[in-house]
Amino acid sequence: MSGGKRLAGLALSAALAGCVAGPAPEIATPAPELPARFALIPPETGGAVADLLPNSDPGFLRLSREALASAPTLGEALARIDEARARLGRARAEALPSISTNGAVTGTRSNPDQFGASLPPGVEIAAERVSYAANLTAQWDVDLFGRVRAQRRAAQARLDAATASAQAVRIALVGEIAASVIDWRTLSARRDALTEDLAAAERLGALAGSRARAGLVSGLDPVQARALAETARTRLAALASEEARLIGRLTTLTAQDAERVRAALRMPPQPVLVDAADLPPPAAAITYPAPPALPATLLQNRPDILAAAATLEAQDAELAAAARRRFPALRLDASLGLLAFGLGNLFDGDSVVGSLGASLAAPLLDFGRIAADIDAAAAGKRAAFQAYRGAVYTALGEAEAAYGVIAAADREEVSARRELIALDRAVRLIAQRQRAGLADMTALIEARRQALASRERAVAAEGRAARARVVLWQALGGTP
Repeated sequence: MSGGKRLAGLALSAALAGCVAGPAPEIATPAPELPARFALIPPETGGAVADLLPNSDPGFLRLSREALASAPTLGEALARIDEARARLGRARAEALPSISTNGAVTGTRSNPDQFGASLPPGVEIAAERVSYAANLTAQWDVDLFGRVRAQRRAAQARLDAATASAQAVRIALVGEIAASVIDWRTLSARRDALTEDLAAAERLGALAGSRARAGLVSGLDPVQARALAETARTRLAALASEEARLIGRLTTLTAQDAERVRAALRMPPQPVLVDAADLPPPAAAITYPAPPALPATLLQNRPDILAAAATLEAQDAELAAAARRRFPALRLDASLGLLAFGLGNLFDGDSVVGSLGASLAAPLLDFGRIAADIDAAAAGKRAAFQAYRGAVYTALGEAEAAYGVIAAADREEVSARRELIALDRAVRLIAQRQRAGLADMTALIEARRQALASRERAVAAEGRAARARVVLWQALGGTP
């Protein structure tokens, strides 16, 4: 066998060795098992997921609209989508030929003596000459074994992951704003209740003082009444720090200054119940019931799960692309151009030159480089699968917890309203008895103190019930 044939046989054997190296390693990615229903879902359900947000609050609507238009976190997520889309365009272009053009002017000088002293008659070697060239070249890597297709699939999955991640940012942003607005409305309701109780305590203190000066009650009663008023003032002062924290939080979320945030929060909301006389019967719920849902719907509605699934798909495609590097690569090259040694002859028919060729290259001995890349891609896929499982069970746990918190918050809200109604009724009865001389001022002051604490608990319970619904909205994946 000649040396050329032996070399060709060796190259063919190397190519076949690459082909028989096998496909990418199989990594099992079974679907996570989810229960048929949520264990903590309340027995009474109804409504839609979108109804869990405070959509009747104009302040929330305005702040969420401004946040979706200018929030830096969302702007960054949208830029990531643009980046992923550009990378997908690059991956698609890899499947197409690359065409380029070039032109050149080259001057050379040579020594005629290098050709010998005896040249044929009439033959002269020019010591200096200039060449002019213009070329059109094309290269195409033929995707025989799907490496480029796998890279394109990975880029598409990365785009899907970026899109889902941006949706997750939107949901988190709206949820944070909704929770902050609910907290602000709760603070406002507490402020109104405390202001009303402070006025009542001051009136009670004035009455106790006049009765003490008349010798009708002891000097302890005015002191207790003043202490009740000071308690209300202290609680009012403590609200300022919580309000400042919420203003700062909303400023961060919406990328708006504090004055614009305050202006939105000053928009009149749906009234918050703080007066026991305005409360509905305790058996009825102030807030709307939680909407029904199934655990399986989390796989389609939760953007973090969708992003994790897309990332897993991207890792699978990258593993396939890494494995296909073991196979031969076919490249086609073509060129067409003009070459002349005089500028005036550049467009003559004899100046046309061209070439056409094909090459086949396969790895022969890379000392484990490709195998290491495959192992790394396989590990990346395993990690992505565990991240996907983590996202699924995190979503399941958050939804279960959100349903359970709603049920508990609703029970707390009903109990707090019952307590407030009972204590307000006790205050009115003791006040009647005190005016009739059947009860002392101390009993009335103590009843007012208990009613003041109960009023705050009722307002806070209503806020927690509304906040729990925002948490459920996020846990179920936001508005479909």
